[in-house]
Formats: sequence, C-alpha cells, structure tokens
Amino acid sequence: MATKSVKAEGKVRYRRAAIPGVAALATTGALVILTAQGALGVQFAISGMPFVVTASHLHGSNFQQYGDLDSGLKGNPWLKSSNGQAVVMTSVIGDAQITNLCQSVNLVGINLVIRAGSGSTPVHATNLVLDSTDLSGDATFNNIQIGRDASTLTEVPSVEGHPFTFAQQADTVDIDNVRQDSYATTASTFSLPGLSMSFQSKGC
Repeated sequence: MATKSVKAEGKVRYRRAAIPGVAALATTGALVILTAQGALGVQFAISGMPFVVTASHLHGSNFQQYGDLDSGLKGNPWLKSSNGQAVVMTSVIGDAQITNLCQSVNLVGINLVIRAGSGSTPVHATNLVLDSTDLSGDATFNNIQIGRDASTLTEVPSVEGHPFTFAQQADTVDIDNVRQDSYATTASTFSLPGLSMSFQSKGC
C-alpha cells in the first residue's frame, strides 16, 4: 500500500484574504491551451451566471486548491472570453460542515435565494468542489502545503489538477465570514437541513 507523503507541520491563519491559490491564476494562458487539448476535463457546461455563497462558518477536512478553467457554451453572453471559458480557483473539501449557508443568483432583476443550516445542524457535504472567482473570510489552515504540484495532491486523491500547476493542500480549514463568487459547485452528498428557497429583492 502506498505511503502518504509527509506533510509540513504547522498552522497558518489568513485574515480577510482570498485563499492564496489566487497565485495559480498566473498560469491562465497555459490552462487555456491545456483545456483546448483536452488535458483538463470539465464536468458540465456552466451557465456563466455567477452566484454568491455566504456562511458564518465553514469547517472542512481534506482541503486542496488549484487553478483551473470552467467552460460554457461558445458565445455565452455571461462569459467575457469569446471561447466561453472562465478562469477559476477550484477548492476541494473532502468533508465540509457549513453554518448559516446562503446562496443567491441574480436572475435579471430578482434573486433566487437558498438558505440552510441556520439551526443546530449545519449543512454537510462530502467531496465538495467549488469553482470560484473570489473567496474571502477569516481562515485558519492546519498542516498546509503551499506551492505543491496540482497533479500530486493527496487530500482528496480522486480530484486533482494538471501537472505543473500551482496548488496547495491542508488537513483542515476553518473559515469565518465566508463569501465567494462562484460559477459551479458539485458534491458527492449535500445535506441541507432547514432548506428554504424563495425569490427576494436582495441576495446574500
């Protein structure tokens, strides 16, 4: 059986800062080429309409993050690039608990708002994958490795990036006052206690 690589010990806190994987976006040109060649697969065509996700607290175990591309249909008016692609930071969390989750999308004048996990039971997700363009909050990482090759990530072995791409991983992550702008989210399981959906004049 393969032995898991030894991790750098330590605890790192980032105050009101986007997760440092933003540095991966410097490889945008290379990612575009790799995607065109089929080296980076995408699971589905994104709508291109960004949605906002907020939470009072997120606790995750088995965290990893790397730069990637999402693809929509060519000519999509919501995506700035002519080829229908968007540069994103992909955050992967093997097991996540989210308190006071709010998700909203602006449907041209009215917002579809989803809320869950506001009671004693938080939202729970496994193999959660978030493709975001902006992520902020008060974050603490345990046993973090920054600058790892995205193809060698070990926290969630089933999800990894392309070789020679900047990545990072940590045993656990805790983020207070989470806010992110995203294009896509997937999960193996997603439990939403106290779920409510409604149209509102204001989003999250």
